[in-house]
Amino acid sequence: MKITVGSGNPNKVAAVREVIKESAFRHATITSTSVESGVHKQPKTLAETMRGAKNRAKASFKDCDLSIGLESGFFKVPMTITGHMDMCVCAIYDGKRTYFGFSCAHEYPVKVTRLVFEKGKDISEAMKVCGLTDKEYIGYEEGAISVLSKGKISRKEYTKQAVMMALIPLENPQLYK
Repeated sequence: MKITVGSGNPNKVAAVREVIKESAFRHATITSTSVESGVHKQPKTLAETMRGAKNRAKASFKDCDLSIGLESGFFKVPMTITGHMDMCVCAIYDGKRTYFGFSCAHEYPVKVTRLVFEKGKDISEAMKVCGLTDKEYIGYEEGAISVLSKGKISRKEYTKQAVMMALIPLENPQLYK
């Protein structure tokens, strides 16, 4: 079996590798390729985030059995400080059907969220402007989630959650007919 990850982000690829080696697909060969999401640099809705993950999975489905797309983005959540939370969406495509999984969700600081929604910044830019990091592309390193959680959860771990959840129907096909 061959699995292609539609990303050049080392955290995303490492997350997929670690989850797959503990799954029913543990013997799969995993490759990666950078593909476009077809959505904004910083998705601001659940639908847009899911579409980005699905687009990445479908765009990377070449000479493989499964392809995986990952996209992090915002979605509206009532009763929160900012009205929005962020999560990672995993889309796994088998050539016919797309399977989705989500990570845990978290809220960004008010100033970060405002910069994203009012000034069009992505998370790396907003975190840097707010003085929370000096890294240009924090998602390629420990991730904003690591900074905000004080190292309790990394970008890779957050991504692994989404991959694990998307694999559930593939590892239990008899339950999802």
